[in-house]
Amino acid sequence: MATANGAKVDPDTLQVLQDTANRLRIHSIRATCASNSGHPTSCCSAAEIMAVLFFHTMRYKQTDPEHPDNDRFVLSKGHAAPILYAVWVEAGRICESDLLNLRKIHCDLEGHPTPRLSFVDVATGSLGQGLGAACGMAYTGKYFDKASYRVFCLMGDGEASEGSIWEALAFASHYSLDNLVAVFDVNRLGQSGAAPLGHCTDIYEKRCQAFGWNTYSVDGHDVEALCQAFWKATQVKNKPTALIAKTFKGRGIPSIEDAENWHGKPMPKESADGIVKLIESQIRTGKHLTPKPPVEDSPRISICNIEMTSAPAYRLGDKVATREACGLALAKLGHTHKRVIVLDGDTKNSTFSEIFRKEHPERFIECFIAEQNMVSVALGCAVRGRTVAFVSTFAAFLTRAFDQIRMGAISRANINFIGSHCGVSIGEDGPSQMALEDLAMFRSVPSCTVFYPSDAISTEHAIYLAASTKGMCFIRTSRPKTTVIYTSQDSFVIGQAKVIRQSAEDKMTVVGAGVTLHEALLAADKLSQQGIFIRVIDPFTIKPLDAATIIRSAKATGGHIITVEDHYREGGIGEAVCAAISREPDIVVRQLAVTEVPRSGKPSELLDMYGVSARHIVAAVRDILSK
Repeated sequence: MATANGAKVDPDTLQVLQDTANRLRIHSIRATCASNSGHPTSCCSAAEIMAVLFFHTMRYKQTDPEHPDNDRFVLSKGHAAPILYAVWVEAGRICESDLLNLRKIHCDLEGHPTPRLSFVDVATGSLGQGLGAACGMAYTGKYFDKASYRVFCLMGDGEASEGSIWEALAFASHYSLDNLVAVFDVNRLGQSGAAPLGHCTDIYEKRCQAFGWNTYSVDGHDVEALCQAFWKATQVKNKPTALIAKTFKGRGIPSIEDAENWHGKPMPKESADGIVKLIESQIRTGKHLTPKPPVEDSPRISICNIEMTSAPAYRLGDKVATREACGLALAKLGHTHKRVIVLDGDTKNSTFSEIFRKEHPERFIECFIAEQNMVSVALGCAVRGRTVAFVSTFAAFLTRAFDQIRMGAISRANINFIGSHCGVSIGEDGPSQMALEDLAMFRSVPSCTVFYPSDAISTEHAIYLAASTKGMCFIRTSRPKTTVIYTSQDSFVIGQAKVIRQSAEDKMTVVGAGVTLHEALLAADKLSQQGIFIRVIDPFTIKPLDAATIIRSAKATGGHIITVEDHYREGGIGEAVCAAISREPDIVVRQLAVTEVPRSGKPSELLDMYGVSARHIVAAVRDILSK
């Protein structure tokens, strides 16, 4: 039996854990052989780690993997998915026969884990991201849920070359996430050769210590040492713990263990049975261990039915930047629902998320200048419906986190991104700060709703709609102050455009959003003085786009559409409109967009220099009508 200090484990339990590890190896080998693809050697190096974690250390309900009180596990080295599936065979959640359908189109046991499976919180496989998500889960557990559940993340040594890993290490230490344990599976070998540090576990340990982590260096194939290290981690306060586990890739497979050029290759069918029999010969018992139940102390919450409790307080004609309206709306939403959180990357005084921080400091997460990790942390915060997460920064800086964003989509995450400082209209800061690719990026993300509000009132509606919309959302906000054009009585619906200006004499339809909508309205005023009338449309959401309203307006205005956007031509509003009218042979679209890398200058100068000002809209209308 375990001794009073909890670190010692009786010999019988240790033997069952070792036997479990060997069964996990066998499951992994058989599954990858059946699919003729996969990563059995990467599974074999982690077998003892997984056996100890799931059948000795972690507390969870086998029959309810999504229970809010369960300990969390993230398999950052997602290519070792077969051993995770094998664990759940041993836990009774998956039938052993299902493993033979690994990677087949009708089977949810995919090549890398996804939340199609109830026991997977976040999709992994693009390496270097699991620890950031685990940080979000641990932060939520410690500071929002204030619960007992712990978070474990298993990483490969190869992915330790990713900078996002070190962003996550810094974050976890800064916030004293003592409920987080990271395990480095140091098996020496990457995909195409040796990892840069080989088996130098002392260097991994020193690096983690330098980042403020508690560390233990262990033999990753010694179940007793693993049990002791995981137990000791529970006793550490105010520091996360890293286990540096020295392992061997392909452990237990003769002539393949610790050999190069076996990454991502199943065992040859002619030798697989012999390998399995050899490993089976080392199994001493037929016993199975039952995981300990969790401590049920997390709060019961619901993040459904988030609604606007009062109408926006702005008045027609007010001048308010949509970035500021966004900050005010977040703070207001925070009073409406106690599970709304905001993450920012040291831009809070520019994005105005500091308003939320001032009113709800306990629900604001400063992620500093580490946007990749910020997105991963938001993903971890959002899993299991624990929070309504908003990520706020300059939209240009979200481009560096696109891989994390796309993995969030694969994870079926509900994360709301707010990108400020869009387009040349930010002015003097210059092109490095100007988001001119962001619409293209977020339009390409499956199940992502893309909002582009044009005034303070539509911005506030966008925030509330995003909070209750399934999937990812992106809200594009602008730096310049713009005129409030809507009233507090106006309603907004995703996928429903607003026709701002129209008459029976309209000769053209102009579609603009954000600052260019205001340029379109200015152009409409100038043209009306010359007896030329145009219809002006605010799409509100770029995805989904209100194609019906745009097509109907175009047909009523001679089949002519002009799109104008503070964005590059590729992937923006113009291309969205072109796609929407592609089956309408009598409608022609002219796109006004930024077509080259811009420079610094005043906002009005830049809008004019790059062809998206009122002057250019007027010229385009007159040119089309002259033909």
